[in-house]
Amino acid sequence: MRKKLPDGALEEYLNTLHLTTIRKRYRDIMAMASRESLSYEEFLRELLREETEARRDRRCERLLKASKIPVDKNMDNFEIKRLPTRATQQVKTLITGGFTDHAENVLIFGKPGSGKTHLLCAIGQEIIKKERSVLFTTCSTLVQELLLAKRDLKLPGMLKKLSKFDALIIDEIGYVQQDREEMEVLFTLMAERYERGSIMLSSNFSFSKWEKIFKDPMVTAAAIDRLVHHSVIMELNLDSYRMEHAKNHRKSSGDINVN
Repeated sequence: MRKKLPDGALEEYLNTLHLTTIRKRYRDIMAMASRESLSYEEFLRELLREETEARRDRRCERLLKASKIPVDKNMDNFEIKRLPTRATQQVKTLITGGFTDHAENVLIFGKPGSGKTHLLCAIGQEIIKKERSVLFTTCSTLVQELLLAKRDLKLPGMLKKLSKFDALIIDEIGYVQQDREEMEVLFTLMAERYERGSIMLSSNFSFSKWEKIFKDPMVTAAAIDRLVHHSVIMELNLDSYRMEHAKNHRKSSGDINVN
């Protein structure tokens, strides 16, 4: 004869197994199963579905917090209709996150204000929803952290830490001019991640001007070679979003001096 569980035993078992969502929801799901005449298998499947989805949501929340991506720069408020048709198709493919499985890079070029940073962050948030780990940083901040790690003889450890991210967003390469030593550590990072992890970067400079960034033609060629080998390249030849927004605002307010 089956032994009856003592009061509270079920909650204790669920706590022990860390099935917190099932513990909170099983009574409601039992009631739903009774109303809809679910089989035991269907009832169990519903319990496990809610537990799985809740765990996934919590993991994605942790990944988003760890990413340091500005949460306001997301796909919901990115004006994708401003993009050229080819770029729009590229974005639709990128947000699936598949490029990280093959350590492919995403390289976005364009004029200041064209939406490069927003687009990188939006793609980053979308692939976090697919449970990919991402880290956002500006190029200037990253090179300073790498240089400090090198001086403290901790560069290998920092590179190992960064290697744990599926994608590393490096924003504004070339926006702030760094010296040769600083760019050498950035090249070290790129070489370390080559075919191991994705780099997502933005730059106002086309590749033809990257010698101004890396200071040395050989290093420049090597950096470009590693980035381009497995990559998706997007060129946002767009007017500044901020200037366009300001003009539209002035038009809507009736300013007759708009050009």
